[in-house]
Amino acid sequence: MNIVLWVIAGLLAAAFLGAGVMKLSQSKEKLAASGMAWTEDFSAGAVKAIGAAELLGAIGLILPALLDIAPVLVPLAATGLAVTMIGAVVVHVRRGETQAIAPSAVLFVLSAVVAWGRFGPYAF
Repeated sequence: MNIVLWVIAGLLAAAFLGAGVMKLSQSKEKLAASGMAWTEDFSAGAVKAIGAAELLGAIGLILPALLDIAPVLVPLAATGLAVTMIGAVVVHVRRGETQAIAPSAVLFVLSAVVAWGRFGPYAF
């Protein structure tokens, strides 16, 4: 199960790293034009903050355990990303963006599995 949790954490880290860098490097208008219509409901600063949270969460999923420095940060990062995905699901439901709900829900479940595994029976 330890290997499974590492694989899930790696996939999550890649997904959130990409999403976070995209939100941090592009303008709100460019993100909206590329299909992220939800950005219209948030300020540019809020979109950047979400991107920063995703980027830090991605780093927190891998680096603390890899370097064996404060590995308790791994389940904390996974919990933070799970909470972020709950927020994403809520936003997509309110906006009626039904196709965007499933990816957010899958990322939530995977983040929750990593948080459960690393807080519980497969802690470092």
